[in-house]
Amino acid sequence: MDLSPYKNSDEVEIYELFTKVFSDSEGKSEGAQIGNLVLNMMKGTEQKDIFGFVATEQAQIIGCVFFTRLSFDSPIEAFILSPVAVHTSHQGQGVGQKLIKYGIGQLREKGVNLVFTYGDPAFYSRVGFQCITEEVAKAPLELTRPEGWLCQALDGGEINSISGSSCCVSALNKPDYW
Repeated sequence: MDLSPYKNSDEVEIYELFTKVFSDSEGKSEGAQIGNLVLNMMKGTEQKDIFGFVATEQAQIIGCVFFTRLSFDSPIEAFILSPVAVHTSHQGQGVGQKLIKYGIGQLREKGVNLVFTYGDPAFYSRVGFQCITEEVAKAPLELTRPEGWLCQALDGGEINSISGSSCCVSALNKPDYW
């Protein structure tokens, strides 16, 4: 398995991966929604505000993760991991964890301080995330499952409170995702 940044020429294959994976696990409607989210992120987010990484095997993309800028009133370099998908036939083999760790390593090298995500604490704790409250860092929109608000300090230190509000990229700025 090879890990690398995604290329614009990968957009259709990435869109199809997310649509299929989420359709298989959550139904066609969710698959279409997440596929469109990813397409909107790739096409509508400034390059400095998005990082995407793929896992490939035999020249086929088997996994993908995106990190997009999360801005706060405070001057801090932060990104949010969302979404991530691993082809159904490769799930349970550590592909997602390797891909996330690779992406976080790339962000660390670029001077990013914090990475957030909103998801399953049991899964994301395996790759270094810890649950936080909105008293520590305010989410961009109202959280339907506050226990899923997670963060990781890329310097290995403590996660200090961040004052003020936050803002995500426009593709993620929809209540349905929160």
